[in-house]
This record gives sequence, C-alpha cells and structure tokens, in this order.
Amino acid sequence: MAEESAELDGVREPLVQLRGVTKSFGAVQALTEVDLDIPAGRVTALVGDNGAGKSSLVKTISGLWEPDQGEILWHGKAVHLRGPKDAEDLGITTIYQDLALCDNLDIVQNMFLGHELLRRRSLDEATMEIAARKTLTDLSVTTIRSIRQPVESLSGGQRQSVAVAKAVMSNAQLVIMDEPTAALGVAQTRMVLDLINRLADGSVTVLMISHNLNDVFAVADQIAILRLGRMVTVGAASDFDSQVVVDFMTTGRSDRMPANGDTNDGH
Repeated sequence: MAEESAELDGVREPLVQLRGVTKSFGAVQALTEVDLDIPAGRVTALVGDNGAGKSSLVKTISGLWEPDQGEILWHGKAVHLRGPKDAEDLGITTIYQDLALCDNLDIVQNMFLGHELLRRRSLDEATMEIAARKTLTDLSVTTIRSIRQPVESLSGGQRQSVAVAKAVMSNAQLVIMDEPTAALGVAQTRMVLDLINRLADGSVTVLMISHNLNDVFAVADQIAILRLGRMVTVGAASDFDSQVVVDFMTTGRSDRMPANGDTNDGH
C-alpha cells in the first residue's frame, strides 16, 4: 500500500490525467466534467454507487468510448483513443469481471493468445512456457499446479492471477481491474489483493473499481469517488474511512471528513 499522501501529490507524477471528461448518451449524462489524476506506480480505487459513472469512465480510459468533451493525458501529453487498440498500444490493459480467458485453453495458451511466439513457422512452446512461468513467479503466484492445466480447472483467484499475468506480459503500464474480488472467497480475495499490491510494488499503475470498501482500504493509495457522473472528491486513502466514503457516494459530501483531510471537491 501507499506511503504518505504527500508522496502521491509531490513525488509521483500522474500516469493518466483526465481533464473535463464529459460523456452523454442522448439525454443521459454519463460523465460530467470529470477531472482525475492517476499517479504512476500506485493503486487508485474508483468507487461509487450503481449508476455513478464508473463503467463509463473505465470504458473511456480504455478506448471503448471517446469523450464528448475534455481530454485524456498520458505521461502529460494529450492522446486520442479511438478504440481499445489505441489504449493497448499505449500500455493500458483492462481486466473485466469475465476476465476474457478461454476455458478450453491452458494457462500458457491464454497468456499468449493473439501474441503467440513462432520459431521456424511453428509455435515456440518452450519459450512461451519459460516466459509464462517467469511472469507468474515474479508475481509470486504459487498456487497453480501446472502452467499447462486448462483455465477451466482454476479457482476464481487463480483465474484472476492468470489475467493479471497476461497484462504484465504485455508490458501494461496501467492495469484497470473491474471488481477483481467479486464472488471470491476469503482466501482467494487475499490472493488477488496481494497480487494488486505486488503490481504496484513493481511500478505498474492500478485503477481498481470495487464495491467492497474493505478491499479498497486494503490496497488503495488513492480513492476517487463518483456520484451521478461527477467526481465529487479524490484523496489519499489515509484521509478517508468507510463511513466518509459512503457519505460522499450517497450525498456528495461528508461532515465527518478528518480535519487533516486532503481531498479535492470535484464540484
């Protein structure tokens, strides 16, 4: 987890910056003038009630939707994401709840799906196995029996680990995780949270969407709270507690904010 909140603002440059991002669908205003800095090498938790705009924001950052107004900056430079391929080329990988893994393929095949290594016009199975095993080892994924076992045989936590390892192997700089612990048991949840911490320790930036505030406080360095398509506040996780987060999610404000709170009102 994070060091001090001052480091968030002072030492770590933002990897991604959103400035005035607005998105609507007909009469439905999904996002309104959203500002957000996502510091490099840190875990930012994006929280909000159902319909707050979390999915819309993620789909905008991941290139699925272009904003109607505003801009996205990557390493300080404005970028135009016209599709998921543009985001992937920058180093943005999104892991959705369904994980996009093929159950009938084994771990190695999933990790290299679409990026298979060839040698003399044949699959270079040996090199792919070595690379897959090294990536899982570097992430301290130790519960998998064999990298050749089919994904359908894995637990929920192990499947999440494979999806993360695949993102790391693609040299992702920003990994967006949509409800990564949903429907997982206690042990599997702990595995995934440990994995998120190891990503950040390895200088990979994580944007995590979660309804589980216990998980949020276990790994987040920064918390960003959306309400009705607006970013109502962003601050170091240490400046919040669960009740304050719920206050902001439901009313857009909190009278319980600690006196040393360093959040920024997004209105």
